[in-house]
Amino acid sequence: MRKLKNSELERKSLKEFRSSEKLPIVIVLDNVRSAYNVGSVFRTADAFPVEAIYLCGITCYPPHKEILKTSLGAEKTVSWKYFKSTLESIHDLKNSGYKIYAVEQAEGSIPLSQWSVVSGQSNEQNSLWFSATKWTVFNRML
Repeated sequence: MRKLKNSELERKSLKEFRSSEKLPIVIVLDNVRSAYNVGSVFRTADAFPVEAIYLCGITCYPPHKEILKTSLGAEKTVSWKYFKSTLESIHDLKNSGYKIYAVEQAEGSIPLSQWSVVSGQSNEQNSLWFSATKWTVFNRML
């Protein structure tokens, strides 16, 4: 098996990608310290593709050099917004009609593979919230 060259991947142009259909998901990164992880999320958001990424608090944002190193150009294709306050991003999402889900390993949680958006059973606007803060902070925000 041989790895495909970039020219063989038939990637869409930036304009085509931006206007293409996206999964109805906004990823929220709340106070994520690692810029490399942020870049990785950009690459993942580009691959699926999702509507946008919201970066909050101390989470760094492009053109941070460590994001650029791991995003491999996905910061140009994926829409993103920065919010000083996570609460501000949550209000923005709620006012736009998004449902907000915390990604957490906790009692009563469902496996991501069984979530209706991933399994293609929902067209609702959804937000996946990833946080470096404690679970109780999320409870207060909602």
